[in-house]
Amino acid sequence: MASPTIQRSSSPLQRLSTFKERNTPTASITPSSAATNTPLDSLASDPIFSAFLSHDFDSARFSSLALSSGSAAARAEKLQDGIRLLEKQLRSEVLSRHHDLLSQLVSVREADSALSFLRSGVATLQSSVRRVRSEIADPHRQIRAKTLQLSNLHRTAELLQATIRVLRLSKKLRDVMDPSDHPERLDLAKAAQLHCEILTLCNENDQLSGIAVVDEELDWVFEAGQKLRSEGMRVLERGLEGLNQAEVGAGLQVFYNLGELRAAVDGLINKYKSQGVKSVSVALDIKAISASSAGGFGPGGIQRSGTPQIGGGAKAKEALWQRMNTCMDQLHSIVVAVWHLQRVLSKKRDPFTHVLLLDEVMQEGDPILTDRVWEALVKSFASQMKSAFTASSFMKEMFTGGYPKLYSMIDNLLERISHDTDVKGVIPAISSDGKDQMVKAIETFQTAFLTVCWSRLSDLVNSVFPVSSRGSVPPKEHISRIISRVQEEIEGVQPNGRLTLLVLHEISKVLLLLAQRAEFQVSTGPEARQITGPATPAQLKNFALCLHLQEIHARISSMMTGLPSIASDVLSPSLGTIYGVACDSVTSLFQAMQDRLESCILQIHEQNFGMLGMDAAMDNAASPYMEELQKCILHFRSEFLSRLLPSSASVTSMGTENICTRLTRSMASRVLRYFIRHASLVRPLSESGKLRMARDMAELELAVGQNLFPVEQLGRQYRALRAFRPVIFLETSQLGASPLLQDLEPSVVLHHLYVRGPEELQSPMQRNKLTPLQYSLWLDSQGEDQIQIWKGIKATLDDYDAKIRARGDKEFSPVYPLMLRLGSSLSERTLSQ
Repeated sequence: MASPTIQRSSSPLQRLSTFKERNTPTASITPSSAATNTPLDSLASDPIFSAFLSHDFDSARFSSLALSSGSAAARAEKLQDGIRLLEKQLRSEVLSRHHDLLSQLVSVREADSALSFLRSGVATLQSSVRRVRSEIADPHRQIRAKTLQLSNLHRTAELLQATIRVLRLSKKLRDVMDPSDHPERLDLAKAAQLHCEILTLCNENDQLSGIAVVDEELDWVFEAGQKLRSEGMRVLERGLEGLNQAEVGAGLQVFYNLGELRAAVDGLINKYKSQGVKSVSVALDIKAISASSAGGFGPGGIQRSGTPQIGGGAKAKEALWQRMNTCMDQLHSIVVAVWHLQRVLSKKRDPFTHVLLLDEVMQEGDPILTDRVWEALVKSFASQMKSAFTASSFMKEMFTGGYPKLYSMIDNLLERISHDTDVKGVIPAISSDGKDQMVKAIETFQTAFLTVCWSRLSDLVNSVFPVSSRGSVPPKEHISRIISRVQEEIEGVQPNGRLTLLVLHEISKVLLLLAQRAEFQVSTGPEARQITGPATPAQLKNFALCLHLQEIHARISSMMTGLPSIASDVLSPSLGTIYGVACDSVTSLFQAMQDRLESCILQIHEQNFGMLGMDAAMDNAASPYMEELQKCILHFRSEFLSRLLPSSASVTSMGTENICTRLTRSMASRVLRYFIRHASLVRPLSESGKLRMARDMAELELAVGQNLFPVEQLGRQYRALRAFRPVIFLETSQLGASPLLQDLEPSVVLHHLYVRGPEELQSPMQRNKLTPLQYSLWLDSQGEDQIQIWKGIKATLDDYDAKIRARGDKEFSPVYPLMLRLGSSLSERTLSQ
């Protein structure tokens, strides 16, 4: 059964729907009609008819569904009913809009009339256009042809002009490049300028490439360009090799005129970089070193560990240092050449454009040429040095042991470069940071060298002063070995100041270690301080340690005389520690000897210097306390000082005062001062007592001069002793104006004046009920402050003045005004200072 054909576009429901949508704005819809369901609404809600409202309605599919449902006849009948319903509804719509349709029909007739009039006008216009086209077509064709002809003529003329110019420039270039008459007059700069103009002209006129004569000339121009480049580079390299600014400038001008200045300079810089890197690689090529030193694969060849075989070490060492010297020379030549190139670029300008050539080579922010080359050289050198340290035990050993030589090479290279590039107004080739980078490249070997230096010295100290043994004292030969080793270390690096300071720091640490070990050996018990008997083993050991340490101190201090002052600053703390340990080893003994001598002098207050009579005056024997003092000094000299004090010959050779001599001189000065102090405190003092005291002073001077220290070299204390002897014999009236008082301490003079005064004029010691020892300790505590001592004396004078006034007396002892005058002058002198 054939299904009826239903067209999607002619569906009544679709047409009605479209009609309703177009007329919706003009249709009047009442609320009642909107609320009432129309037949069309029922069709739209019907499941069969709603399918016709879909935009993708397919009639074939609808028919297939109807046939497959088994009720095709019923559905066809229903469709007929729907059609009739739609026609009825359509008729109703037409009748309801009859007036609108008639008005639209009138408008269509008017539009048809206007369209007919427009058609006639368009036909007339088309006729006019055809007539105009026929009239101007031929002139237009002629104009277009002539215009094309003129354009071709212009292009041909320009091409001919360009060709003629190329040929003329080529002829000029040939004339300049032809060296047959005067080869030495070849103007490379002018030839380069012509070459650049020819190529620029050809590049601006692409059509010249097809002209045979131009192509032939261009082939020759390209060959000439290659020749110009080679000649220009030859002149430039010759100028850089000879540091000739004129030749370098001429070569740079050639490449500037060629328009290839930046490329040429970059190529030259890269070439120098490659040469420097290759030079470093060749210098540190252990295989080549071994081959050159051994001459083949026999003895002296290279092993897997990078160590020459047996028999080739010395030759390989010599070959290595020769290669390093050659490398340093090559690096110097490269850096100076690049600096010279940079210098010429920064000065030379093009004679026509006045453009600075350096501006053509470098842009803002670019590193300068020397920095570029130096950075590459340092990087390569550091890499090779690192490889030599890790991969080759031979090079590690050579550069570690010979680091002073390696550092001297680097320092000499930097110094030569700085000297050769030191021109006023020109940037130096290497900055301070660049120098530090080069030195840092060998820092690994520096650390290893200093470690070896410390190890050599510390091992020697440990062998001389072992930790396990405390009682033994090393012999003098071992101490000499330490000093010699230190001297060798200093002399090995002395030509270089920086390296010397680094080694001195290591020596300083070794000296501190030595002082620590020596301090561990010092004996500090009662045996080290006894002075009554012969020297004990503990004292003898301390004596030996003191002599060893002071020899080390003196010898190393003498080494510092030829070094800069900063070297002394480095070693001063450690030398001071050595000196302190040497002093500590005998200071307790010297203090004990000094205390014993002071106790002997204190016995002067137990003697009777106030006795009268000719027997006392004629007695030439020394006082008992002085005899004991002399015995003690003689005992100290024979048992202790003879072992510590150097001979006169050694003192003259060394030229400096050693520790024991200084301690002995200090002790001798103290003995003289202590004696004068307590001699001035002796009271009473008769005329015979003065003679006896004068003999004691003579005995003291003799004992100290012969057994302790030459009294003439004791300075102030010796002058005081020599002055005090005649002072005690002067009359009180003569004492105030005596020049001898200038050599005496004011306190000594004032104390002595108490002897000349009455009993009621008490001394500060008597007034305060102090023992001579207590009063002496108080005087020591005041040091050089004579004002405090004068205040104590002034208090006694005030007491004396009060006593005299209390008795009603008007006369004072002659010493009273003298003491006041001396004390006042002392105060004034102190205040003025």
